[in-house]
Amino acid sequence: MICYILGNGGWGTALGMTLANNGHDVTLWGPFEEEIQEIRSAGENIVYLPGVAIPKEIKWTSCPADVKDADLVVLVVPSRFVRSTLQTFKPHLPENALIVSATKGLDEATHQRMSEVAFDVLGRNTAILSGPSHAEEVARGVPTAVTIAGKEFQALEKIQSAFSGKTFRVYTSDDIIGVELGGTLKNIIAVAAGILDGIGLGDNSKAALMTRGLAEISRLGCALGAKPETFSGLSGVGDLMVTCASRHSRNRSVGERLGKGETIAEIMNGMKQVAEGVWNAKAARDLAAEHGIDMPITEEVCQIVENGKDPRQALEDLMSRDPKAE
Repeated sequence: MICYILGNGGWGTALGMTLANNGHDVTLWGPFEEEIQEIRSAGENIVYLPGVAIPKEIKWTSCPADVKDADLVVLVVPSRFVRSTLQTFKPHLPENALIVSATKGLDEATHQRMSEVAFDVLGRNTAILSGPSHAEEVARGVPTAVTIAGKEFQALEKIQSAFSGKTFRVYTSDDIIGVELGGTLKNIIAVAAGILDGIGLGDNSKAALMTRGLAEISRLGCALGAKPETFSGLSGVGDLMVTCASRHSRNRSVGERLGKGETIAEIMNGMKQVAEGVWNAKAARDLAAEHGIDMPITEEVCQIVENGKDPRQALEDLMSRDPKAE
């Protein structure tokens, strides 16, 4: 299978390596030729996935027209750039190519999920790949399990087969909304989890936050048509656990620095990689408000990253809310 990855970040590189290790013909695209040249010459994605040797079989390009022969196209650019990237590639995409989004986020202007953005631009269904899967571990062959969700079962089977290997197991689902929102909203909860770490709180606090965070994710997801059981799976509680606890999690790391007193501007100005939870906090808060869904943790994260609210005050406000049943 000829596979084309849109996005030369760590996650795009790791997915490209997964496909290449399964014997597929893989090309990775990035928007900046100088970055592509650096990766080609180094045999390593020094900026986004340092210390991991990339198979020589993988090809690199900055030319969108190269996608013309692809059987499988995997979208792995940050959510903020998904719409513009798809608009760039639309004239070149083969009619029968399978399209997968591995981007976890919401469109900040429309609050659409990435599959909805893709349908707006391309007029085609897009499958969703999500689950507990840090790029650093996937690229090194650490056993990982994820979910692929979509509307067309035959297409899902083909995508599942392409990605599945000795260290990367893929399960199928027809719950696009649940799988997509689980992967998106957990980033916001992970920022909050990092804040607790930065403040220096303990396991009780983190367990409470993750549990109530999952309740928020489930409430909004079910209101939008997701299946409740999806949030007990890999793309729900699985992804939430790994993102809130791992040293690899950029969202958790941002939160930790906020909890230690840094400002969001100081943190983001020094980051080369994306923390989707920061970008998506306001969009998630507003989406919940549109549907009358209460998401107090998301609201407080939004207040911290958007308005500079003191994280300790946010925690106090959460803990002093009116009592209610679980």
